[in-house]
This record gives sequence, structure tokens and C-alpha cells, in this order.
Amino acid sequence: MEINYGYVFVAIVLILNMLVSVFIGRRHDLERFQKVAQIIIVWLIPVVAAIGLWVFYKSQDGEVKPDSKNFGGGAQDSGVS
Repeated sequence: MEINYGYVFVAIVLILNMLVSVFIGRRHDLERFQKVAQIIIVWLIPVVAAIGLWVFYKSQDGEVKPDSKNFGGGAQDSGVS
């Protein structure tokens, strides 16, 4: 049985495009027009647009880490006597 690498590449591109399309479709910070336009771009420019948009939005969704220095959030001394 011979593996056709063309079919494997097409399958990977289709899976990548479907995953990124769902990722964009589930975002709450985009308007409907933006979602549709970006999903169309992902399917018109398959690999580059899918990876580019996914990386862009992942960088926008950075984790908010709590500031360990201000634990508790209570009143602080301003240093003024």
C-alpha cells in the first residue's frame, strides 16, 4: 500500500482550516461580519491565513496573572504622615 503524500497534506490543511474556522466562529469579541470575512480568508489562503490568524488571536488572549505583591487588595499605607 502506497501513501500518497498529497492526500495527507490536503487532509491536514482541511483539518487545520476547520479547527481555525471553529476557533474564529466561537470568539465573542468579533462582530458577525468580521467572523465571516476571516473564515473566508482562512479558506481562500489555507495554511498561511489559518496559522497567522490563530497565532494572532492566541497572542491577544494572554493569561491574566494575579499580582503577588498586592495580595488581599486592602487599604495601603501611602507613606504620608
